Amino acid sequence: MSSLEQAEDLKAFERRLTEYVSCLQPATGRWRMILIVVSVCTATGAWNWLIDPDTQKVSFFSSLWNHPFFTISCITLIALFFAGIHKRVVAPSIIAARCRTVLSEYNMSCDDTGKLILKPRPNIQ
Repeated sequence: MSSLEQAEDLKAFERRLTEYVSCLQPATGRWRMILIVVSVCTATGAWNWLIDPDTQKVSFFSSLWNHPFFTISCITLIALFFAGIHKRVVAPSIIAARCRTVLSEYNMSCDDTGKLILKPRPNIQ
């Protein structure tokens, strides 16, 4: 394989990698917003739950029943984590990290957008 063909293959790989990572960005942004909104709702509900004087006087389940906003927010947050939101939020970073691991064997790396970084060859003496 000639060096021209190798360069074309690297360019094609880089284009595909950057395309894939950029496709993940909008979905990642949406998942981050969902996680932020649900986390803020849970924190707000928790604050209201904790400062309610009746919380200490009734059973745990009764206090959750008295604070449906907190209960629903917690259930939603737990469901999102079971659905894998923590992976969806950092998906481009995971892809880039895995590519860096594979590319390191070929004395290359990539940035978070998928652009290839060619490293200088080590001097063997």
